[in-house]
Order: sequence, then C-alpha cells, then structure tokens
Amino acid sequence: LPAESTKIHGIEPEMLIGQPVIGKVLPAFHAFSADTVLVAHNAAFDMRFLQLKEESTGLKFDHAVLDTLLLSAVIHPNQDSHRLEAIAERFGVTIIGRHTAMGDAIVTAEVFLKMLPLLAEKGVRTLGQAREAAEKTYYARLKY
Repeated sequence: LPAESTKIHGIEPEMLIGQPVIGKVLPAFHAFSADTVLVAHNAAFDMRFLQLKEESTGLKFDHAVLDTLLLSAVIHPNQDSHRLEAIAERFGVTIIGRHTAMGDAIVTAEVFLKMLPLLAEKGVRTLGQAREAAEKTYYARLKY
C-alpha cells in the first residue's frame, strides 16, 4: 500500500491483514450491482480500477454509470469546481468521513438526490438523457 495513498484515505497496511482479497470481493460486488445503475463521483477513475480487474476475474463491468462530477457540470456549467466537496457545499450537504467508502457513498447519494430536480428543470428526466448530457461536458474527456 503506497504511503501517499494512506494520506488520502487513512487506510494503513495493517488494516488490510485478514481482509478478503479483490478476487473474492469483486465477484460479490459485481453480482450485487448487476442490472443497476452505478452512481459515483469522478466515476471514470473508479471504473478504470474495475476494468483493470476484468481479465483476471472474468467479470465485465459494463454497467450504466451516472457521474455526479459530470452531472454537476451539466447543472452548473460555469462553476470553477466540480469536486465533491464543492458540490456538497453548493447543495448544503454535510460531508462526514470523506475518502472512506461509506462517507463518500453517502455524500455522493445525497448530492445526486439534490441534482435530480435541477436536471429535470433542464429537461433531463431519464437515464438516457442524463448520460447523453453528461457525455457532452468538458469533463467527460477525462481518461484514467
């Protein structure tokens, strides 16, 4: 575990001792998320990690994805920042446990729920419309 990453998420190497390996966890997550839409912030980053494991696990991560970073750019195209913290602040969402799985999941979900009526005001009401609008943003070019 790189020391640089510990500074971000606070996970220490000893915390990983005895934890299940990716080969066990990823199939369970894949089954859990089958036939769902994944909602994530800066989803391209996370999806890249999943895609890097496709060959070794035999799993294909081709889920529909809604990215709150891209949706923020649809809703607020002139904002300087679409960082999760900045979006949460704009919507009055409190962040607890940033860079933890549960903390990030909760704030992303709360932000996403606040985005839905604003997207609807822009005529974005379906999954297809949301994905199409998101792909037109500057940030959709980000590749990892």
